[in-house]
Amino acid sequence: MLQFEDTLIPSARPALQPVLADAGRHAPSSRPPAPAAAPEVASRVRIEDKRVINGAADVNQLVPFKYKWAWEKYLAGCANHWMPQEVSMSRDIATWKDPGGLTEDERLVVKRNLGFFVTADSLAANNIVLGTYRHITAPECRQYLLRQAFEEAIHTHAYQYIVESLGLDESEIFNAYHEVTSIRDKDQFLIPFIETLTDPEFKTGTLENDQKLLRSLIVFSCVMEGLFFYVGFVQILALGRQNKMTGAAEQYQYILRDESMHCNFGIDLVNTIKLENPHLWTPEFRDEIRSLIQKGVELEYRYAEDTMPRGVLGLNAPMFKEYLRFVANRRCQQIGLDTLYPGATNPFPWMAEMIDLKKEKNFFETRVIEYQTGGALSWD
Repeated sequence: MLQFEDTLIPSARPALQPVLADAGRHAPSSRPPAPAAAPEVASRVRIEDKRVINGAADVNQLVPFKYKWAWEKYLAGCANHWMPQEVSMSRDIATWKDPGGLTEDERLVVKRNLGFFVTADSLAANNIVLGTYRHITAPECRQYLLRQAFEEAIHTHAYQYIVESLGLDESEIFNAYHEVTSIRDKDQFLIPFIETLTDPEFKTGTLENDQKLLRSLIVFSCVMEGLFFYVGFVQILALGRQNKMTGAAEQYQYILRDESMHCNFGIDLVNTIKLENPHLWTPEFRDEIRSLIQKGVELEYRYAEDTMPRGVLGLNAPMFKEYLRFVANRRCQQIGLDTLYPGATNPFPWMAEMIDLKKEKNFFETRVIEYQTGGALSWD
């Protein structure tokens, strides 16, 4: 192993010095060497050459900006930076250790929540780092994806911090995505879409593969981050509203805001790809997407039934059926599809106070001051 004090022996032949094969047969020429040809200068990046997928512009050059919305989301995400250890878990620990602190149904909600989320954000991060990132050719969008991947790591850290703080059985929680049917079914639904993008042989540039990419992006923005997380968010935030597990609830609210931006970014990405590639948005493709969103509603409702077999916190599974239909309608509208469940309403108006689904499109595109680092969130 090379040490800093080792003496370096110079090579007998410098690596960059050319070797003359006929040096022994011909004397060096007295002519001065011909001037080297000027290196070819790459053309500068033009805005009109940039595309979200299948672009030909240099992906290493951030500016000139074409997708300013992606850069603004990156800046907003940075302004919102937080770390789990900033949130005290002392009251949560006392509540969890107190035999009367939570009911058994409330404890089930907490453990099922953590069982899903501890691996869900890892799946999301792997999808970004190993799949989505390499297929996106707009550097502004890539910049946000890097931030998003880091935030997924923070979320996984937060769930681990809660598990560790409460002294939960780590093997039970971290293996729930294998052992709990309602959690496993959601993950199994997502995995084929991850495998499509992470396949090293997969490349965009054809109608079939560009639709595969678009399909996977819609599943992750509209179904995973835009639907699969919402039962869990409502449950833990409902605990916080009752002054229970407030440390966990505070972290979940930070995560909710991050994930709302992830969802919003993904939808903007989808809509931009549609705009640049209208031939992908065929009637057959739209029908398939509607079916996938319907399947997502069914899977998340089964998860709600599993986590709340008797109702808890003033919530019950049937309430979530209406809520999931309401959210699904919103996702359909955001990507230009007809609603699936006419007349569905929001049975949890207090959730709208934390992040109003009707205002999601502009929530994080206003002043960054509305989404800043630091300061505990109010539970009034």
